[in-house]
Amino acid sequence: MKPEHASIGLLLIDTGRLLRKRFEQNVRGTGLTRAQWQVLKEIYLKEGLNQGALAELLEVEPITVGRLVDRLEQAGLIERRPHPTDRRAWSLYLLPAAHPLLETLKHIAGETRAELLQGMSDTEIDEAMRLFAKMKDNLIAIMSDTADERRVGNGRR
Repeated sequence: MKPEHASIGLLLIDTGRLLRKRFEQNVRGTGLTRAQWQVLKEIYLKEGLNQGALAELLEVEPITVGRLVDRLEQAGLIERRPHPTDRRAWSLYLLPAAHPLLETLKHIAGETRAELLQGMSDTEIDEAMRLFAKMKDNLIAIMSDTADERRVGNGRR
């Protein structure tokens, strides 16, 4: 590996951080945070999921999701309904008021993405997507192999 490639991880981290920060700037006038937008997006994609599954998807603690859901419920954007098979769990659903907001947020996400990709050709974007997907696949495979090794080492399997 070339010495200048050693900083690729930092470049990816910085780019992700700046992208999140820019998105937060762009959504500031909507009254929602980036975290609330993520909750709405996940519920939109998987209506009926429970808070535990949502916490796993967002990679945050369940208490954090609980607070986000409380705020969105108080704002009239989502509702909790009893889970059909688990009396301890609540399923999450969007309320009608969330749909126009989601359209606005999709538009803002598109604008933010355009800012990120400004000056890049379709070919460059396609190549970047291919390379980032390969990096992600590499990490998933390594992490999966490590998890398998731990299970074997613990007598599981």
